[in-house]
Amino acid sequence: MLHFTCDCCKRVIDPERELRYVVRLEVYAALDPMDSELEDEHDHLQEIQDILDRLDDAEDERISDDVYQQKRYDLCSKCRNAYLKNPLGRVGLHELGFSQN
Repeated sequence: MLHFTCDCCKRVIDPERELRYVVRLEVYAALDPMDSELEDEHDHLQEIQDILDRLDDAEDERISDDVYQQKRYDLCSKCRNAYLKNPLGRVGLHELGFSQN
């Protein structure tokens, strides 16, 4: 039997008692065409997309971590709820307690 651990809180997730949630992240460089490249008939963005499509979870030496990364995380219910509330992990501003003057 497979055992899963929440990648956030490190608690064991019992598949018979609770749901396990999977978060998949894909981060890649946004390569916008420059004005000079618009005259070129060669579609560089399509080339990059074709390379990314061929990856299929296998590492390709032509693409570094600076250009493309794919991650997968298992979360328990509690950590899933927290993730959905703040997926970018931003630190919230504290509400200021102003007087009613």
